[in-house]
Amino acid sequence: MKFHTRPKRTPTVIIVSLIDIFAILLIFVIVTTTFKKMQPEVTIKLPESTTAGASDQSEPPVILSIDRDSQLVFDAAPTTLEELPGLLAATVASKRRIALKADEAAPFGLIIKVLDALKKAGVTSGVSAFTESQP
Repeated sequence: MKFHTRPKRTPTVIIVSLIDIFAILLIFVIVTTTFKKMQPEVTIKLPESTTAGASDQSEPPVILSIDRDSQLVFDAAPTTLEELPGLLAATVASKRRIALKADEAAPFGLIIKVLDALKKAGVTSGVSAFTESQP
């Protein structure tokens, strides 16, 4: 008795369905990839410090304060950004130390302008800063 045998077919790969699968995978990878921003937004809390120490010099420094409303106070007298270079030059000439006391919510742009005024006045040594220590 002779059985009917089918001729062997060579297996084929169906390309159309593979293209669909690759397209779905490509869409999945594109959607789930995180894109980096050029400048990520960061929350900064400026006046806290864990390593700052107390000053050990006996002569008190001239305090330059900046509050949250952009008010400048130089040695207990209100001042403006335009008057600041003259006051700083006189302080540098008398060789007194300068300390910066800025509010946590003070505009950062104003702090940079004050630091620029300090550099222009010839403050070469580091400016002390008042900070609150963390518990």
